[in-house]
Amino acid sequence: MIFSCEEKKLQQDHPIDLFADERQEGKAYIMKPQECFEGSDMVVSSSNIKLIDKSSGRGKAIFIYRVHSGKVEKTTRDSIVDFPFQFLANQELKFKKDSVSYIYLKKLEGYRFIAKEMNLKYQWLKAAPVYSVKADK
Repeated sequence: MIFSCEEKKLQQDHPIDLFADERQEGKAYIMKPQECFEGSDMVVSSSNIKLIDKSSGRGKAIFIYRVHSGKVEKTTRDSIVDFPFQFLANQELKFKKDSVSYIYLKKLEGYRFIAKEMNLKYQWLKAAPVYSVKADK
């Protein structure tokens, strides 16, 4: 009985990218207003929003905003919303002064210790930009 060990080399001349269709480098997905509304647990329109605390440096950046007053446009969790309330965001949000903006919120996930200390229940909907409320004419 004769055995032969033949050396086979892997072909490395032509790399295959299995995720070529899914990769979009340098492009962030920005949700449309209707997608933001549908994907949120709570939507509030307000012009009275203030950045009250932020943490950056080590770990993820965290921004905490306070909504002093506003109008609840949608809620799936709470039937009554007490103002003022606070929410967390992972990016700095650019709210225009003297302009009413929509606030798209999801139930807070994680951040257990800071949530208890700052009384946080909601976080900003990921990939949602800041949209201003247009005045009806």
